[in-house]
Amino acid sequence: MRQIANQSRGVLSQGNMGAEVKGVTNGLSTDPLTLPQWVLVQQQKEAPHARGNLSILLNAICVACKFVDSAVRKAGLSDLLGLAGTGNIQGEDQKKLDIVANEVFINVLRRSGQCSVLVSEEVDDEVIIEGGGEYSVVFDPLDGSSNIDCGVSIGTILGIYKKEKTEAPSVKNVLKSGRELVGAAYCLYGSSCSMVLSVGKQPAHFTLDPSLGEFVLTTPAMSVPEKGNIYSINEGNSVLWDTAVSRYVQECKNPSNGGSPKSLRYVGSMVADVHRTILYGGIFMYPADRKATKGKLRLLYEGNPMAYLVESAGGRAITHEGPVLDIVPASIHERCPIFLGSRIDIEELEAFLHAKA
Repeated sequence: MRQIANQSRGVLSQGNMGAEVKGVTNGLSTDPLTLPQWVLVQQQKEAPHARGNLSILLNAICVACKFVDSAVRKAGLSDLLGLAGTGNIQGEDQKKLDIVANEVFINVLRRSGQCSVLVSEEVDDEVIIEGGGEYSVVFDPLDGSSNIDCGVSIGTILGIYKKEKTEAPSVKNVLKSGRELVGAAYCLYGSSCSMVLSVGKQPAHFTLDPSLGEFVLTTPAMSVPEKGNIYSINEGNSVLWDTAVSRYVQECKNPSNGGSPKSLRYVGSMVADVHRTILYGGIFMYPADRKATKGKLRLLYEGNPMAYLVESAGGRAITHEGPVLDIVPASIHERCPIFLGSRIDIEELEAFLHAKA
């Protein structure tokens, strides 16, 4: 008994003397930094006089993501698998979880009091919130929903704009280039639930700890490797590609310099494919082709947020013509081709795109 007491006093005395306290004990983090705590720390550091409105908005996004993650995991038990019997503005069949995710994001963001305009992939027109806050949020509530029933990773993509105080709430608040985003995030629902978030700095990676019910910081600053050995594209569309894309993919498979070929990895959920690209490097591609002449992915709430995150992590994101983030959308559901990933891989692709001209 005396020995235990002495050991306890020894630990306490070390703490009182200012000795460093290890953050991991028996494989468990004893110093978890949750996403709400991280947001407050960042705001105090970067904008000490801020009113905390962005913190409230980000915390609301966290709540919505946790709700969707829970719904995804219980989908098979709650009759949430399968089609809803409706379609969205894109002409795509809606899954039951598409509707659930869309409703929860709209409700949570509206209730936050920080948003004046919301744009969702699942809603025909922008949602105007009279008397709302200074932020506008554009989002794909459930990216990759065609993979829901087979248990493949899916996700949510969000972009955040800030309007001028004199601006009235309108669609003009979001019809801006991606350079004007003040933040972006995606949440991946898979073997674990991950959120990657940037508010102007390198993206931070958080993992949902089910025992705490909180997103916990796992990587403070993510960086895309300068070059990777993975290419990601839907090769089922290869007969529709233009010459430049076809030649580049052939180069990935059979390098002209005699080097090792790249590996093909394609999930079909943009969040999963981009998350892997940020972690491992390489290139993700969804080009325009003869069938989808303007590309398939939506610029406002898929292309721009992902391009923002990748470029914040030191990678690059381009279309057939130039940087994704330079495009000013003419409508909220405008589509665009996109190539993003490691800097060197994008430069190699550009050589093929420029040779086409």
